[in-house]
This record gives sequence, C-alpha cells and structure tokens, in this order.
Amino acid sequence: MPSRAAAPRPPSPPRLPPALERASLPAGAALDETRWTAVELEGASLAGVEARSLEFEETRLVGCDLSGARLSRFGLLDCELVRCNLANVVARDASMARVACSDSRLTGFQWPEGGVRDLLLRDCRADLASFRFATLQRATFAGCVLRDADFQGARLESVRFLDCDLTGASFADARFERSELRGCRLEGLRGVEGLGGAALEWSEIIELAGTFAAALGVRLIDDEAQPDGAA
Repeated sequence: MPSRAAAPRPPSPPRLPPALERASLPAGAALDETRWTAVELEGASLAGVEARSLEFEETRLVGCDLSGARLSRFGLLDCELVRCNLANVVARDASMARVACSDSRLTGFQWPEGGVRDLLLRDCRADLASFRFATLQRATFAGCVLRDADFQGARLESVRFLDCDLTGASFADARFERSELRGCRLEGLRGVEGLGGAALEWSEIIELAGTFAAALGVRLIDDEAQPDGAA
C-alpha cells in the first residue's frame, strides 16, 4: 500500500474591500499598462486586446470577456471572477494570487511559466489550458473540465484536483508536493510518471495501474504461456 501523504494546505480567499466602486470600460479607452483597483467590472469586453501590462487588484469581474487577449504582463491579486470568458488568453509574465474564479471559461488559456498562489477554480471549463513550467502553490481545481490540459514541467505544491475531468491531460516532468487528486477522470492521462509525489484515491491508483506499468516498462505475464521445461 502507498504511504499516506500530508494534506494540502487550502488556498487563502481573495481579500476584497467591504464595498467596491462600480466601474465601466469607456468606449475606445486605451488599455495598455492599465490597472484596476478596488472596483467591480460587470460585462466589460476586453476580447482580443493586446497590451504590455494589464492588472487587477481587489477587483470583482462579473461576466467580463477577455477571450483571445495577448498580454505581455497580466496580474490578478485579490480578485474574484464570475462567469468570465478567458478562452485563448495568452499571458506571459503573469501572476495570480488569492484569486477565486467560478463558472468561467478558460478553454485554451495559456499561462506558461506563470506564478499561481492561492487559487480556487470552481466549475470552470479549462480544456486545452496550459500551465507548462508554471509554479502553482495552494491551488484547488474543483469540478473543472481540464481535458487535454498541459501541466508539463509544472511545479505543484499543495494543489488539489477535486472531481475534475483530466482526460488526456499531461503531467510529463511535473513535480508534485503535498498535493492530491480525488474523484477525477483520468482516462488517457499522459506523462503519468509526473504524478510522483501526489496522493490519489485507491480506486484511481487501480484505474491507472496499467498506465503506471507501461510507464515503468512492466509487462504482463500471460498465464497461458508456460516457461520452457514446465509441466
């Protein structure tokens, strides 16, 4: 039996002020090197924007569209996102800290080499999302669709995947510490050797037994085949 691992530390929630100022995005506003602080944005469209820097701090975004944005620097600090569209966002020098995101779309979301600290992603669609070589600390993915998501080379510390669809996801060369997967779909998982250091439920370990064996080069004995000289 595998040894029992230490429980992950849960993410800290966003630190939002008791009251937020309602803000809107003026038509034709310049978005490069823009920073929003202590506001609530609802229904804002930033789709396809290209900017050197875009930052949100102590901000709630509701029903906002950032799909297809290309951002050299993207920062989220103490933010709450609800029903937002971040599909195909490409963020380079990027960081998230104390962020809660729910009922949102992150299909094709690109966060290469980014930093993630204290993140809750709940009931989100994040298929084909990429966290290649990112560092994730105290992050929880709950009820999310992460089909074909890419965590190659990522460092995951106190990360939980709860009831997520990880079909076809890649964990090649990932490094887990104090992390766990519970109740997840794991069919077609790639880079399964990268799960070393993670804790899984026994049923999930049994489900992945064949994949683990293949990764280790272990072959199945054919019961009908008899060794030479056997009676």
